[in-house]
Amino acid sequence: MQKSNTLAEKFLTAAEQQQVTDTVQEMERITSGEIVPMIVSRSHEYPMAAVTCCVSMILPLALLLTHLIGERIWIGSQNMWLFLGLFTCLYALLYPVVIRSDRLKHYFLSRRQVTDEVEKGALSSFYSEQLHKTRDANGILIYISVMERKVWILADAHINAKIDQSEWDAIVADLTTGIRTGRPSEAICEAVRRTGHILHTHFPYQRDDKDELHNLIIR
Repeated sequence: MQKSNTLAEKFLTAAEQQQVTDTVQEMERITSGEIVPMIVSRSHEYPMAAVTCCVSMILPLALLLTHLIGERIWIGSQNMWLFLGLFTCLYALLYPVVIRSDRLKHYFLSRRQVTDEVEKGALSSFYSEQLHKTRDANGILIYISVMERKVWILADAHINAKIDQSEWDAIVADLTTGIRTGRPSEAICEAVRRTGHILHTHFPYQRDDKDELHNLIIR
């Protein structure tokens, strides 16, 4: 059995994934809308966050080592070339570790950058997963970016014409809270149910409806 090795794969257990899938299918029996929860490990690699993390960790260490080593080898405790050499070597060792560590990078992300990247990720996924090609233009993406701990809901044109964004914002707020308090599966299922009931009012189930999209996507 292959071990899960991404944040998205570890976010829900197999049983919880099935629970979310079942909830989507339950809601799509009352609405013609297509509800797609999507879980991604991250929305961007954030290389500058890794650089900032490395510099903040290495700078004081390189200064300390320059002072200690410089005195021992008789070139002075403030030798610039020694400092640059130590800094470069430490950076080369640490950067490959930090760029792969979502936990470390997370502390060096700005709120604005996270919001921008998650929004871009949700928009890109909306089109790459064909949510804009449903028969009635009523697909809706519940996008969860695990590293950033952020949720975005994106709906197609027909839904946006009838349902105010504030309804989705309320669901996003509650889903985010649920995830941060350690109830991801329960929170996602509740978000799907609320979404389904909102869609039911404007897009009731039709006999000729087909399940056009995935019921759960994990990337």
